[in-house]
Amino acid sequence: MKKSLFLYLFIIAVLMNIFTYKYFTSKESSGQKSATETNDSSPVTSKVMSDSITRLYDKLNDANTFSLENNDRAQNYLYESNKINDVPVFAEKVKQALLSYNDSPEGNKYTDQVKMGSQKFIISSVKLLNHRWIIANYSNGELWGEVMLKYFVDDNGSISFEIMNSYLYPANLN
Repeated sequence: MKKSLFLYLFIIAVLMNIFTYKYFTSKESSGQKSATETNDSSPVTSKVMSDSITRLYDKLNDANTFSLENNDRAQNYLYESNKINDVPVFAEKVKQALLSYNDSPEGNKYTDQVKMGSQKFIISSVKLLNHRWIIANYSNGELWGEVMLKYFVDDNGSISFEIMNSYLYPANLN
């Protein structure tokens, strides 16, 4: 009886080893198969990602069509007139010159708006469109508007501004 018990235990152990071996080898081969399928689908995924990046890049270029940084003619004008050597430094100088008027107690005079109550209008964001024009957003915390400005750089480097047009959005009536 002892011999038959050991024989049965031996057969069960061998069968368990065979099933375990089969299980792990089939799991490994299915893992390799799924990795191969992932690599096979990778070019499709890569193509979709590439198309998405291309579309975003095109949108960014369209959005920056009107900017000093992408306007070669405006840059050439500024270089030839010896007004700039570096476009980003020049753009920052012009922006800071305009934003410095925000410190006035009456608000920024280039918003084309008078102070209403205790709130003064200040310029919050500025974009240089070319060598001559700027568009800017302004607000007093309750009302918002936009202004189009001309800017001029004198031979001594001083910057002056002139209002072309301004629009103050109406307050919400809700």
